Amino acid sequence: MAKLWAGLESGKINKLAEEFNSSIGFDSRLYEEDIKGSIAHAAMLCKCKYLTEDEFALINSGLACILDDIKSGNIKIDETAEDIHTFVEELLTGRIGETGKKLHTARSRNDQVALDLRLYLKGECDAEIALLKELIGAICEKAEEYKNTVCPGYTHLQRAQPITFGHHLMAYAFMLMRDVERLSDCKKRMDVSPIGSCALAGTTYNTDRFFEAEKLGFSDVCRNSIDGVSDRDFAVELISCNAIIMTHLSRFSEEIILWSSAEFGYVKLSSDYTTGSSIMPQKRNPDMAELVRGKTGRVYGDLISLLTTLKGLPLAYNKDMQEDKESVFDSSDTVKACLQVFAGMISSMTANKEKMLSAAKKGFLNATDLADYLVGKGIPFRDAYKISGEIVAECIKENCSLEDFPIEKYKKHSEKISEDVYPALSIETCVNKRKSFGGTGGNSVEMQIEYIKEKLK
Repeated sequence: MAKLWAGLESGKINKLAEEFNSSIGFDSRLYEEDIKGSIAHAAMLCKCKYLTEDEFALINSGLACILDDIKSGNIKIDETAEDIHTFVEELLTGRIGETGKKLHTARSRNDQVALDLRLYLKGECDAEIALLKELIGAICEKAEEYKNTVCPGYTHLQRAQPITFGHHLMAYAFMLMRDVERLSDCKKRMDVSPIGSCALAGTTYNTDRFFEAEKLGFSDVCRNSIDGVSDRDFAVELISCNAIIMTHLSRFSEEIILWSSAEFGYVKLSSDYTTGSSIMPQKRNPDMAELVRGKTGRVYGDLISLLTTLKGLPLAYNKDMQEDKESVFDSSDTVKACLQVFAGMISSMTANKEKMLSAAKKGFLNATDLADYLVGKGIPFRDAYKISGEIVAECIKENCSLEDFPIEKYKKHSEKISEDVYPALSIETCVNKRKSFGGTGGNSVEMQIEYIKEKLK
């Protein structure tokens, strides 16, 4: 296939160098955006009298047919082409003749590739947002199911205070909701058309960039032609959003892996999302969660890769920027795959309520509530904290819980303690009385679920 840049040069290049230079192996996925961008560009050229109505109709129908043929499989993308832009333009010219050569008037591959990438990544933002919402919905349903299920809450991976499992799950719903907002915000800066920037300096043709941008669904055009072709902030920002999403999924995966172990036994994953061992028939491995955790490093690598590629580039376009696509494509592909499997894994996960409650009753998770009880009796918090610590230390020596500690021994530590200490220290009471906004009580969790569901609408 002839090179678009043949002219001053022969268009011939060393075979190894040609393969090294080619991007069609990964930018071929931009074929639909490239064709739609070309149709809009032809419409603009027609509006501005650089194409006749008949020429535009011929280009438009030619491009539409190429799009249909690629989608239907009637045409296979030629892997020997330099890039998807070359492939589409050469195919168009081959089909409609000399008129096809007029299509590239008032544009360059520099602004064309920036346009295609922005169009494609806008769609990726929408796809990721839809999958995030699906996962958040699954979390909300699971949180509703377990909004009153008591379990240990942890700090430093040590049992800290009793909470509800629904409350813990909703923490991830709020994390992922922020990811939705980040992607929505990222898309705003992506929603700027670079077409018409040409190579870097704009064009001598009297074009209408705003018309072309509107045809393609952009809300604005870039205001500086150099920035238009050299900006890849939008790609970096998307990978950054993806890296944060993977951070959240990885943290969730880590907890699921711990919870599903025999040592915890808090949850059971569906066999649809676990695997076995080749030699140990009893094994039930949380491989999907482990893979999500592992793929997080891959997306981090995509981010570092693109940042490093861009960090020393002079303006405007440089061939290094061809390296943007594989990183950003891989990050979005990975995130979408992880979100899809995660939603099903959460929906089919079941909790062991008895095991969670039993764990919550061990480890003096109600020690803070004892201190709060003493404060309610008029004792300053710092004194109440010290008394509670002394009581816990004595319980440890005697191998008993706060609920089983005899009242006469309580009174040795403070005469203000009476029989009402026992209902105050009930694990269920400790959870239910935490009614502060955003707290772990059942009503509070219900409010959190309703808030997220409303946001999802």
